[in-house]
Amino acid sequence: MLVLHISEHDNGLFFWGESSAGSVRKTPAASPPRHPFGATKKELMGALQEMTSSKMPGRTSSAAIWLPAKDDGPLPSSSIIAEPSASKTKTRNMPWSVVAYRPADIGETVSILLASADKRILAPGAVAGTSVQYWVDVLHFAGSMVARQQFLPGITSNHAGKHHAVWGPIFVGEDAEQLASLVQRMPASARAMADPGDQSPPSQAPDAVLRRVVSGLVDHLVRKSADKTLPMVGAKKFDSAHDAWIYALRSKNGTITANPADVAELASQIYEWQRPVAAISNFPFRLCFFLEEPIVDAGSKPVTWYVRYLLQSHDDPSLLVPVRKAWAGEIPLQKEAGSGVREFLLLSLGHASRVCSGIADGLKNYEMDGHAVDSAGAHKFLTQEAVALKQAGYGIMLPAWWTTKGTKARLALRPRVKNKKKIDRNVSVLPLSTIMQFDWQVALGDYDFTMEELEELARLKQPLIKIRGQWVEVNPDEIREAITLMKQKASDATLQDIIRMSIGTSKAPGGMDLGGVRADDWIADVLERLSSKAGFSSLEQPDGFAGTLRPYQLRGFSWLVFLSQMGLGGCLADDMGLGKTIQTLAHIQRDRQADGRGQQPTLLICPTSVVNNWQKEAERFTPELPVLVHHGADRLRDKSFQKAAKESAVVVSSYGLLLRDVKIFGGMQWRGVILDEAQNIKNAETKQAMAARSLKADYRFALTGTPVENNVGDLWSIMEFLNPGLLGTRTEFDRRFSYPIQTGDLDAATRLRRATDPFILRRLKTDKSIISDLPDKMEMNVFCTLTKEQASLYASVLKDAEEMLAVAEGMQRRGVILATISKLKQVCNHPAQFLGDNSSTADRSGKLARLTEMLEEVAESGDKALIFSQFAEMGQILRRHIQETLGLEVLFLHGGTTKGNRDRMVECFQSKTGPKIFVLSLKAGGTGLNLTAASHVFHFDRWWNPAVENQATDRAFRIGQKKNVQVHKFICSGTLEEAIDTIISSKKEVAESVVGTGEGWLTEFSNEELRNVLALNQATVM
Repeated sequence: MLVLHISEHDNGLFFWGESSAGSVRKTPAASPPRHPFGATKKELMGALQEMTSSKMPGRTSSAAIWLPAKDDGPLPSSSIIAEPSASKTKTRNMPWSVVAYRPADIGETVSILLASADKRILAPGAVAGTSVQYWVDVLHFAGSMVARQQFLPGITSNHAGKHHAVWGPIFVGEDAEQLASLVQRMPASARAMADPGDQSPPSQAPDAVLRRVVSGLVDHLVRKSADKTLPMVGAKKFDSAHDAWIYALRSKNGTITANPADVAELASQIYEWQRPVAAISNFPFRLCFFLEEPIVDAGSKPVTWYVRYLLQSHDDPSLLVPVRKAWAGEIPLQKEAGSGVREFLLLSLGHASRVCSGIADGLKNYEMDGHAVDSAGAHKFLTQEAVALKQAGYGIMLPAWWTTKGTKARLALRPRVKNKKKIDRNVSVLPLSTIMQFDWQVALGDYDFTMEELEELARLKQPLIKIRGQWVEVNPDEIREAITLMKQKASDATLQDIIRMSIGTSKAPGGMDLGGVRADDWIADVLERLSSKAGFSSLEQPDGFAGTLRPYQLRGFSWLVFLSQMGLGGCLADDMGLGKTIQTLAHIQRDRQADGRGQQPTLLICPTSVVNNWQKEAERFTPELPVLVHHGADRLRDKSFQKAAKESAVVVSSYGLLLRDVKIFGGMQWRGVILDEAQNIKNAETKQAMAARSLKADYRFALTGTPVENNVGDLWSIMEFLNPGLLGTRTEFDRRFSYPIQTGDLDAATRLRRATDPFILRRLKTDKSIISDLPDKMEMNVFCTLTKEQASLYASVLKDAEEMLAVAEGMQRRGVILATISKLKQVCNHPAQFLGDNSSTADRSGKLARLTEMLEEVAESGDKALIFSQFAEMGQILRRHIQETLGLEVLFLHGGTTKGNRDRMVECFQSKTGPKIFVLSLKAGGTGLNLTAASHVFHFDRWWNPAVENQATDRAFRIGQKKNVQVHKFICSGTLEEAIDTIISSKKEVAESVVGTGEGWLTEFSNEELRNVLALNQATVM
């Protein structure tokens, strides 16, 4: 494993890393000493090339990194690299020599940062250190400043006396606040680099380091977007230093080719030109504008609004001083601001007057208190000038009804559905194409306007009008359009159109806001139930369901039933372990019983690793439902598939086959299509996602434990699968939601949540209403599928065992059986464990694939997990794979762990900020530990001794545990693991008799009985 770090040094960003392989390297004496975990040039460059998919034109060199250390060496940044130091000596900063890579230019630096954005895993075996995401955030900050044009051109000179044209950032207002926030967040490693010969750590203040990096990034980004048509030549004669400067601002290196004296004079002029901005940004106060509402007498119309000028202290924003009093000296500010108050006010007001014309008019009349505006001027200030002034760094104070979320009043168009068609309750699915009739109304909250009132508003032609005691923004053009719509006869719309109007994803004619939908009868009931999922708890579980749904599961099941009856899709996004599978099976069972349209099958697509799990769960909870598993090389095709599918209630297949057999699946009309682990289609452009959207079905469901509502960019793909067109096209979605949300638009986030809430049901284990429904400990079998490699190895072991058992007797036979069982369990775990060749781990084990998927969900939810294996070598494989694929720190406790390290691991895991995953060998960690920070326990391989497994589980499920504990017992379907689990589960006396005996009881079986237990069912192979 390699942890990548980025440190600023010598006006650039350097990349270096820590390697877990480094701890075993010899470190020859040097000054400074070589970092024992320092990545080699080969390791570092390999990771960078893998993550950028390009050659690295820069150069590597030796650099000194000042890091916290103890007598036994530097402290590793992560337990991925090495265990924490056991030394009790005091920690101190020391220099360590590392290999560092400096990109060829700032453009390459930007490319590497962009390749690292929002990634924990940068490349196979390479994870991001804290400094990586920090500098990515700095790049985003610089990019936002460029996008908002918060920069000015200037001139700098280097030590050699050469002058360069630069684009420099201007840190005022919110940008200054963001800069200060980034300074506070800067990790120590981001500025820990020095020259190898330096005898003291870097002394540059974080603020200076950050300003230097942001300045370089802004200059590069502005220069990159400059006019590309300008010819780039080496040496060029210019008529003046000014022309040379203008040219250099667009050139690649920015060097100014002109007489040095002339350039120095130009630099002085530019400094004077920029001085007002510098004076404004460095003053302890800032100019603030407060829009005051007009004083309105009872029954009279508004006369005037007023923009008042104030000074606001940077240190104490509550300190507001009227500009008129500050100018007149009535409130002395010399202590805070010195003698430059008037100069600051003139500069600030003069600068602001370029944005707000009212300020310029007021200054002509020597008005220092503020300026008056009419209704149109106030509207312009609210919608345009205030935004520009705030962006320029000025303080803005606006009325609460304009700025406070949810209080801004606007006129809205509201459709009134007049349809009186009665719904046929015998029809299982109501088509979304059902035609409705409606007419338009204009409303303000709950108040509907009459035609006369609207015509009066249109006549006034005022953008801000006080209506029913509140100020309202009015667009005369929209009013006229609304009047035209109200005069028309009733309009037609489909039920889907009405639903889109109700959730706010449809546009109103003329640009006016949509204010919901008014309806009666069953349409009102449908819209009400969509907007409030609390009402979905009335249905009883279906007949024949072999289990008992908990109250929250009944609500989820009822919600699925309602959506499917409407032909709508929904995403069941419950936390892991809350029963998404059984809620879905209960729905299919009820739907199958109520379906009066001919028994159409439901298609269920899931990861290959859980195909068998769905089959087993269906056998357990809905034994009446015939299930067809479409999987493997001998799967049915064409007409034979269609025939078998129509005879089944559920067809289970995988994402891989969804794409490969899309023509087969697309040739049928499905009752429903259900995607388990629906995050597999989060990228809308993949062929897999497009294949899912192409399927024909009455309804569609998505199941995922990942909170899709938090991933705005991925949400459209899943929602487009569930309800095509509901959120508009991808372009419309990005324009209305994605881009505004990425820039911090809370209103856009609220609108998106309102639009998607009816179709996403997410319950958390931390919800009090859910906790009361759950047992303290939930145990579940997780059925996994063998890969082809595992199946081949399994068959080979069986063949060898049969040959030896044919001639073995007594103790020799017992030894052959126990050795065979151990080998088969290793094969079920992972081929790399059985072969012992330290080979790659990805895509070779069904168990490991499923564990990885589940751990990703555990980490997303903030939970912690224990993973038990009886094999220490499997624990090593698990640790390495989880760290490399998920980028999570993993603790590993085994028989060779010292007591001191064991205690430190426990303490680290129990802490809130400690690693989320703890792998333990069953013998070393099965007893004597208190690990209540974990709420998940995974038994990766089975000991088949209930007492031993329960002792291991009780490391988490014990006094002090404040959460419900989920226990996941992994079983490879069709192998000895399933056969033995079935024997123990079905015969209590057997389970009791094997306590304390491990697998020894299996040696008492006859060869024929043993053959049945160990046999491989090829139908369960991936």
